Order: sequence, then C-alpha cells, then structure tokens
Amino acid sequence: MLVALIMTFASIANAQSQKPGPPGSELTIYLMTMGPGDEAWEKFGHNAIWIHDAVRQTDIAYNWGLFDFNAKDFYPRFLKGDMLYSMGGFDMQETVEAYRRANRTVWAQQLNLAPSEKDELRRYIEWNALPQNRNYNYDYFRDNCSTRVRDVLDRALGGIIRSASDQALTQTTYRWHTRRLTQDVPWLYFGTLLGLGHPVDRPISRWEEMFLPVRLMTDLHDVQVRDSSGAMVPLVTKEMTLFQSTRAPEGTYPKSHFIVYLAIGLLLGSLVIFLRRRAEAGTNSSRLYLLLFAGLWNLFTGVLGTALAALWLMTNHVYSFRNENLFQANPLSLLLAILILASFRSRPDERIAGIETARVARIVGGLAALGFVIQILPSMNQVNGEIVALMMPVHVAIGFAFSRRELPFFGDNTAPTTALTR
Repeated sequence: MLVALIMTFASIANAQSQKPGPPGSELTIYLMTMGPGDEAWEKFGHNAIWIHDAVRQTDIAYNWGLFDFNAKDFYPRFLKGDMLYSMGGFDMQETVEAYRRANRTVWAQQLNLAPSEKDELRRYIEWNALPQNRNYNYDYFRDNCSTRVRDVLDRALGGIIRSASDQALTQTTYRWHTRRLTQDVPWLYFGTLLGLGHPVDRPISRWEEMFLPVRLMTDLHDVQVRDSSGAMVPLVTKEMTLFQSTRAPEGTYPKSHFIVYLAIGLLLGSLVIFLRRRAEAGTNSSRLYLLLFAGLWNLFTGVLGTALAALWLMTNHVYSFRNENLFQANPLSLLLAILILASFRSRPDERIAGIETARVARIVGGLAALGFVIQILPSMNQVNGEIVALMMPVHVAIGFAFSRRELPFFGDNTAPTTALTR
C-alpha cells in the first residue's frame, strides 16, 4: 500500500514539476483521520493535516495532539484542568506505520484548495509549529486536536466550514458522543458519566460536533467551495483508506446501561435490607457484614463526592460544574462512613462525637432520593439516570437500615455494649 502511495506522490510531483504555477500549486493538502485505539485518550480518534510538497519532495503530517506524561507539571495541570498540549509535524509514512502497528484505521481526504489557500495554510502551519507558538491550553470539547485541525482548514478557506455548520444544530450532545465512544470500557464509561455535569447536556451544532475527528471527516463531504471558474464544487476531491484496522467500527448510538445499573443497585440495596433483618435476629456475622458493607460503600461514594465537589469548586474542569451526581455521591458520605465504621466499637444508633449515625444515614439517603425527584424540574435535566439507578437504592436502603433505632445491633438494648468481634 505504501509503495502505491509513493508512486502516486511521484506522479503528482512529476506533473506539477512540468507545469510550474503560482505559490501553493506544488502542494497537495489532505485531511488525515485516525480511528479509535485502546487507550482512554485514543477512544475519540485523532486527525492531522498532511501536506505533500512536490518541489521539496516532502510529506509531513501535522497534528495538534501532543502531550508529555513526563512533563514536570503535567499532573498538577491535569488535576487543575489546565492541560498544555502542543503540535508538530512528522513524516507521513512513519505516521501511517505507527497507526498500522496500533491497528487503527487511517483515512485521507484530498482537499480542493486554491493555490493561494494552500500556500497560506502551509505558511500558517509552519509558523504554528515554531517552538514559541506550538503550545496551547487544551479543552476536551472546544479546543482539542480535532478542533485545531478544523480551525486551521476553516482559516485557509475564509470561514466556509464554520458558516456552513455553526447554525446547524444536531440531535446530539457532548455527553451523547462521550457515552457512545466509551461504552466498551466500563470504568471509563462510568467515570465520564459520573464526572461530567450540566454543561455537556445541551444540543451542539455541527461545528461543535467536529471536536470528533470522524465527524469532521464526514461533515467535510457537505462543504462546497468555488473553483477557478466560480462554480461550486465539493471540498473533498478524493478519499483513500491508507490502512484498514480489524477493529469493530465505533458505535453509532450510545447503548443504555440503565437496566444493568439498576439491577446492581437493587441487588446491593436488597443485600443491605437482608443483612439488617438477619442482624435483628441476632446474627453477629450479619451485623459485621452490614457495618462493613455500609461503611465501605459510603467511604467509596464519599471519596467520589469529594472529588466531584473539588472538580466543580476548585478546578477549571468546566464540564464538571453543576453536577447533579453530587446528590448520589456527596462528601457527607465520608462522615457517615466514619460513623458506621466507628460502630464496630459502639452502638451505631448512638451519638459519636455528638453526631447521630442514624440521622446522617437518613440525610444521605434522603439526598439520594431528592436527586431523583428533582429531575422533574426543567432546569435539573442532567442525563444521569444510570448513576441514580445504581446509587440511590443503596443509599436509601442504608438510611432505612440505620434509622430503625429500636432494633439493637449488639444484642439486647438493655445489655452493655460489647465489641462486635466477640
């Protein structure tokens, strides 16, 4: 395949060398699009602008998705939501070979640009690749590797791409696409569903949808430009598949995991009620398991809730603002976890350090239920039904189990408190 491409390049170079023209006529511009890969940051695909220069005999693929895990400030910037990305140019054949080894499909679209547009595009990209210009502040949806490619092409075309797509609303959202492209990785699907708030649930335009490389590739089919005679012609003149992976194609629609999440939530909630009833019967092992499960569950959800609150209040992760999942995973669960785990040495329905365990359990369960009820309000329309289905049944069950104060956890109410492990 690469040999055939080299022969194609040679024929283009020979034809153009025989017909010298204005600056830019020696260039052929392609949009390269790469399919998804294995890593979390590869699930959304990638793209680049490939410039073939028949005079210089070069083929360089420029991309805007470079980052360095080993950079001294990478992780602090990542946590703060202030990630620094950069761009650079690489040999086209080496680029294709790298994606072939990763088993990621590579497509190329030849673009119908006028010589002056091609010349200006190359000049801008070469300026952008200078050390003092190559870095930029990365944004997951609005300023990423694909939107940078989109903007560079739109700049060269005088705004044609944006004018054709900016006012065209789609039926999709940022969350819709995120779910669609992460649904084959359970932990990534859950994490993004939990961590993304209201800002990702509004309908987006076709222009915004081009944050995805594959969407940019497909949307360019509808873009028309004027040729030298003034006639409107397609922007894309030729398409090639440089490498076809053996991966399954990316999902067309996100699959709902609501039933699975609800089944897990109801199962865990039922387990809590079962253990509570066994504890009422005086089974010491059930008391132990109930305290242990309830404590660890609230420790887990409390840590998640603290992280969600920090993302909203202390970072620049704007897509995590106004996150209704704080009703299901909230920092108050950390306090409840401490109270429950402390019950290994005292009655769980007594006050510990002046705080009543049962009351906190009821508050946490009530907040989880409130997070479900308030979705009837037009302004509380976050797409988080799966998170509610998973977490609310467990929180409500724990609130119920620990609020029945008349039922002893450690033997008879009149008996002295003893250690649970005896």
